[in-house]
Amino acid sequence: MIAKSKKIKIENSAEAWELGKLGSELKHARAVDKKIGAQIDAALGLQMISIRLEQELIESYKLLGAKYDMGYQPLMREALKRFVEGEFKLIASEALEKQRAEKQKSSKRMAKAA
Repeated sequence: MIAKSKKIKIENSAEAWELGKLGSELKHARAVDKKIGAQIDAALGLQMISIRLEQELIESYKLLGAKYDMGYQPLMREALKRFVEGEFKLIASEALEKQRAEKQKSSKRMAKAA
């Protein structure tokens, strides 16, 4: 005899949604309307792009995405953001160092002139 599985009713609360007790089953998922999708992208400041990458690189991102429990595309977006932030910090650091060097040079000239 096959036992019937008991359905457990989960209270509809913000906490249930946040914990993934509600809304995480794939059978209930459906694609969002294109207009709504465009509004979401606009609200988040996202723009779709097309880029060609080596298959091996994509597979590596998929493996890392599984490790960090996120999709490979959001992981790529995060990696790109980190790269840009790092480059901006490097540029700012170089500019600050150049400014310090010029200030020291100027101070030495003023000391010589006095």
